[in-house]
Amino acid sequence: MYDSKEDTLEHIDKVANFINKLDDEILNRGLKHDKSKLEKPEKLIFDEYTPKLKDCTYGSEEYKQYLSEMQVALDHHYKNNRHHPEYFSKYVCGGCFKEFKEVPDRCDICSYSQFQKESDISQMTLIDLCEMIADWKAATLRHANGDIAKSLEINQKRFKYTDELKQILLNTVKEYFE
Repeated sequence: MYDSKEDTLEHIDKVANFINKLDDEILNRGLKHDKSKLEKPEKLIFDEYTPKLKDCTYGSEEYKQYLSEMQVALDHHYKNNRHHPEYFSKYVCGGCFKEFKEVPDRCDICSYSQFQKESDISQMTLIDLCEMIADWKAATLRHANGDIAKSLEINQKRFKYTDELKQILLNTVKEYFE
């Protein structure tokens, strides 16, 4: 008669090894998180704008204006930190709205040659998402009126993620950050 104990113990060991790999990467991300903010061009710009951002409402017109003024630092930051949806891009055809991972010369569907660059959260990994939600939660603590639930609503529109992902992120905050 078959005894499942050996197979089950082997399965448990494999799962533990996979979880350890995820754990190692999450710990590594925590140690390296946002180190680019300590370098040029980010440091000088964040020195000026972090106090300003603290006193404004996330998503407000004032907030968006500050981000616009910080663009050089933000471009550098997003390019070097994959926990931001802006690290990943897609290009959307202005004629038929087909999405491309790389910007083509012309759309193969409608031959249009103008494309809109957008962030693409769908290219992120679960590790990226874990670091992202920890970052977003910590960012709300920097604002006088920070609210992670409101931030998730705003970011859903900004990054076009599903209600399901929004709920998973909110569940994660409730389970681990409150």
